[in-house]
Amino acid sequence: MSKIKSKYICQECGYESPKWMGKCPGCHQWNTMVEEIEQKTSSPNRLQISWSSSPQSISGINVEEEPRINTNIEELNRVLGGGIVPGSLILVGGDPGIGKSTLLLQSSQSIARSGNRVLYVSGEESVKQTKLRAERLGVHAEELWVLTENQLEQIEAHIDKTNPMIVIIDSIQTVYHPQITSAPGSVAQVRESTAHLMRIAKSKGIAIFIVGHVTKQGEIAGPRLLEHMVDTVLYFEGERHHTYRILRAVKNRFGSTNEMGIFEMKEEGLIEVKNPSELFLSERPMGVAGSSVVASMEGTRPVLVEVQALLSPTSFVTPRRMATGVDQQRVALIMAVLEKRLGMFLQNQDAFVNIAGGVKIGEPAIDLSIAVSIASSFRDRAVQSHDVYIGEIGLTGEVRGVSRIEQRVLEAKKLGFNRIIIPFNNIKGWNIPSGVEVLGVKTIAEALDIALGG
Repeated sequence: MSKIKSKYICQECGYESPKWMGKCPGCHQWNTMVEEIEQKTSSPNRLQISWSSSPQSISGINVEEEPRINTNIEELNRVLGGGIVPGSLILVGGDPGIGKSTLLLQSSQSIARSGNRVLYVSGEESVKQTKLRAERLGVHAEELWVLTENQLEQIEAHIDKTNPMIVIIDSIQTVYHPQITSAPGSVAQVRESTAHLMRIAKSKGIAIFIVGHVTKQGEIAGPRLLEHMVDTVLYFEGERHHTYRILRAVKNRFGSTNEMGIFEMKEEGLIEVKNPSELFLSERPMGVAGSSVVASMEGTRPVLVEVQALLSPTSFVTPRRMATGVDQQRVALIMAVLEKRLGMFLQNQDAFVNIAGGVKIGEPAIDLSIAVSIASSFRDRAVQSHDVYIGEIGLTGEVRGVSRIEQRVLEAKKLGFNRIIIPFNNIKGWNIPSGVEVLGVKTIAEALDIALGG
């Protein structure tokens, strides 16, 4: 006998209420509560996980390391932590048209050519439409199977029939569970469909990719529980009018979340960028005030980026502080240190800071480069074009040490930079490579004396 239950669910955050409300108490958005009727049988058919349910001592559990599935795309392997883990559930999010389906279709071809069967399930395109897109991208592989289906039980039946190693669901918002009466894309459908796919992945040892739509705020649509259920969450970033795309892992149970993969969108699809430092510095102007270079660490990879700053007299009572690619509060903090410790009068200046190339940097080692760029623009004096600035700035004006200084210096040397200003504490304990001058500074004042000549 079936049981019918009606409730109101916020389509933005997943908040549930027994009655309708104009404003959601969870996310404070208006008119997002939608009535959903959930109808389930009294004894639903649930998949059973194949491992033992009895508790075991952790010291007595034998673990055999399973080989990861190589995607043959180095940038994707890097972000995933070395490849795809069998039985994992991976969520891929990003703006519409950013390249999510393109990346997954290209990786499907690489995996299928290695002899692993891939099932690509599209709920938005027909088989012929998927074929047309595959031909444009040059995707041809015998072990790549394409299916157009929205019903979850039918998808599971096809998975049992084809027995693939990898399954791609494009997208989770189009899939529906027949036992849930809500519309596809609703909170209840997304939650139940993801839970069902998770049970399939864990019980059958199949790695499953699911594509998720994003909201206006850039977050994956559906309840926050969706990101907690999966093993890995990948975000595809970039601007439509820019050709470069950045792939990041914001959650990864099997690897680091600090890695970054960079691709270039071309007519034939996404192309890996082997040397991102050279890419970000390719259009850097020489001898211009307000520009400096920093060596930042993105996971295990050092990346050189250009930090640009522009200061101009304000026409407002409160000067503007705008930042792109870096935390705006961090920029305000650095400007406060420059005012207090070096006597720069910045209270009547609008400040704009930008990381060239569209990349976002969050580590504190970029502080010194931001300070040098701001001081360079304020004094209208350019820094040396062959200099690199690395270091974290404290509130008292000191320059603090950073990690992995050797890798940063070697990357800067490889790209032709011959003078690197680093924290004084990072000078000790390693051999400075020949052909490059490394200067250690203790305070921001010392760094600016070197950069701007006093």
